[in-house]
Amino acid sequence: MFQRFIQAFFMAAFILSLAACGQAPNAEKSPVDYVNPYMGNISILLVPTYPTVHLPNSMMRIYPERADFTSDLLRGLPVIVTGHRGNSAFGISPIAGNGPLESAVNYSYDNERVTPYEYSVYLDEARIQVHYAPSHQAGIYEFNFEGDGDRKIIIRTRRGQISVMPEGAVQGFQSLGRRNSPAAVYVYMETDSKPVAAGAILNGEISSVDTAEGSDRAVALSFGPDVKTVRLRYGVSYIDEEQAKANLHRDIATYDYREVSAKGRDIWNDALGKIAVEGGSENDKTIFYSSLYRVYERMVNISEDGRYYSGFDDKVHDDGGIPFYTDDWIWDTFRAAHPLRVLINPKEETAMINSYIRMAQQSPEGWMPTFPQVTGDNHGMNANHTVSILWDAWAKGLRDFDLAGGYEACKHSILTETLIPWVRGEAGELDDFYKEKGYFPALRTGEAEYVAAVTPGEKRQPIAVTLGTCFDDWCLSQIAKELKRPDDHAYFLARSRNYLNVYNSETGFFHPKDKDGKFIEPFDYRYSGGQGARDAYDENNGWVYRWDIQHHIAALVGLMGSPEQFAANLDATFREPLGESKFAFYAHLPDHTGNVGQFSMANEPSLHIPYLYNYAGQPWKTQKRIRSLLAQWFRNDLMGLPGDEDGGGTSAFVVFSALGFYPVTPGLPVYAIGSPLFSHARIDLGNGKFFEVDARNCSAENKYIQSATLNGRPHNESWLTHDDIISGGQLLLEMGPKANTAWAAGSVPPSGE
Repeated sequence: MFQRFIQAFFMAAFILSLAACGQAPNAEKSPVDYVNPYMGNISILLVPTYPTVHLPNSMMRIYPERADFTSDLLRGLPVIVTGHRGNSAFGISPIAGNGPLESAVNYSYDNERVTPYEYSVYLDEARIQVHYAPSHQAGIYEFNFEGDGDRKIIIRTRRGQISVMPEGAVQGFQSLGRRNSPAAVYVYMETDSKPVAAGAILNGEISSVDTAEGSDRAVALSFGPDVKTVRLRYGVSYIDEEQAKANLHRDIATYDYREVSAKGRDIWNDALGKIAVEGGSENDKTIFYSSLYRVYERMVNISEDGRYYSGFDDKVHDDGGIPFYTDDWIWDTFRAAHPLRVLINPKEETAMINSYIRMAQQSPEGWMPTFPQVTGDNHGMNANHTVSILWDAWAKGLRDFDLAGGYEACKHSILTETLIPWVRGEAGELDDFYKEKGYFPALRTGEAEYVAAVTPGEKRQPIAVTLGTCFDDWCLSQIAKELKRPDDHAYFLARSRNYLNVYNSETGFFHPKDKDGKFIEPFDYRYSGGQGARDAYDENNGWVYRWDIQHHIAALVGLMGSPEQFAANLDATFREPLGESKFAFYAHLPDHTGNVGQFSMANEPSLHIPYLYNYAGQPWKTQKRIRSLLAQWFRNDLMGLPGDEDGGGTSAFVVFSALGFYPVTPGLPVYAIGSPLFSHARIDLGNGKFFEVDARNCSAENKYIQSATLNGRPHNESWLTHDDIISGGQLLLEMGPKANTAWAAGSVPPSGE
């Protein structure tokens, strides 16, 4: 009996010790527990992700401020990140001691912990433990001081004004303006202890002046030597300080960061729990939910109690009950991130589309945005893919937006705004050439640029512009058809085939042409085009842009001669060697990483390519390739992403691919089937409907579909329709270790007209 008592005692002690470490035995993980914000913080060349703390699609976002993940110094503590990958506005520096004060402090740190809903870090040399939790438009810090001396908190604005109020609160603004824009972010802060002294920092001391104004100016709050813990909560606003105060008091009514953190955890579990997965490894689940978390980083809802500031006309508007969203890089997100939201968050996606339409209405030119931010449209990359987002949503049944109004804005943008990459301006001579000749002209080798509007760094990108505009025109043609505008439908449908004007039938590649209609020679599809291949393509080489016809895939099969040749060309893409050292290759194609042959897993124009085998009647090759790409390039570690991750674009590819299907053509309500990563996935569609993917015998080896049923009926097609999914039901796949080359080989997914 005594031996059993001793065994029970030690077992109880063991269980208690695990619980104390947050590791209770056999504890069931919630979806948010699988999220690793550090995944992808280091990569081959680029910095694809930051460990971001925020609630889903919310205005309040922070991440540790440092040069990169390997840095052992924090540049103070963040208040809000106002744009994806942007710098934090304001800054907070807690200190203990009696030395001279500076506007910001660099901290050595240790024991950092990041979850989507909480941040903690130990400032080891300063001997301060920090805890943080966000709400939608507010946040809360707790500082536990261990060192001796006067406890102080420094609050900085990088470019603006910061003031201490008589009651000890702090408020101010930081300018976000570019091109003379008045855009600013405002803050209002309160502490749980009233400071014994407060004022602007002048000559290294707290002065009697209550306001600091200018660049890199700060105020300081002193709490004396006896206060061990200071809690600071704050609200932010893009409208004014009063609204920031209202946002704080609406979002956070406590000084206990744990309460805010617990609410945030629940919100994240609700968002991530829209998709439940079973099977696979623990790492598979971490990769999946970390990717889904990334999709929720953008766009952000900046409506504040029914109002929002628009950087498109620098006015405050009533949102009319529909939240206003901004901060998007549409070139990166239209392919997969927006289609994923159509499926799992249609209400939010509809609000985002309404936001795009408002942006066009509020902009002086009436143009749709390309890279909308708080300060307006940054007009990034090439083409104008907002039209794809509108049409994809409408084609999949979303109706609560003005399609006709959106169409007019998209049409106006594509016809009157220049197609020159990274330029927001009126159409000019290159655009006139495009309308007449049906392709964007390239410069001859050695020919100097003669169009002043073309930027020296981004160049003309003639093939990328031509192919991207073809896709946009196809989307316009489909909306025109829906709106019963036959002339527009015919006009834009004809323009959507302009890729034929730059297809080199002798090589089977899309090849830049000069203004005289001659292909640029000599030309190497691996290396030609200069830095980033921008004299011909954009960020990727000709092997990637060979497949950038998402709307007319059947026509591309025909151009290449046969389905067999199409598949052989796909094989060649994954097998063609770099042909030179990685040092040399990446020196001129730094975005073209994550290579498998000439395929680039790291850049968005490649995302649909592995699914194209389905269109050649060889879906087993898609199954093989998808599994290998997921295993090779997406891992639960710091280098777990191959490169580009621009706010959900690449991560949405991971989510879709792990579920077993992918939207190859946004605007066509069809998904190509791949190879699911989990034995069971359940998508909550709302209104009590669920779609389930069951993959029997699914494993790392059993990646090939042997047979399939959809809602109990044999399914011998390598695609699903959107209606198949949103109607609810079950896709049942029998998986095996060797390819069943006969499954779905006789039918190919639909392509655009």
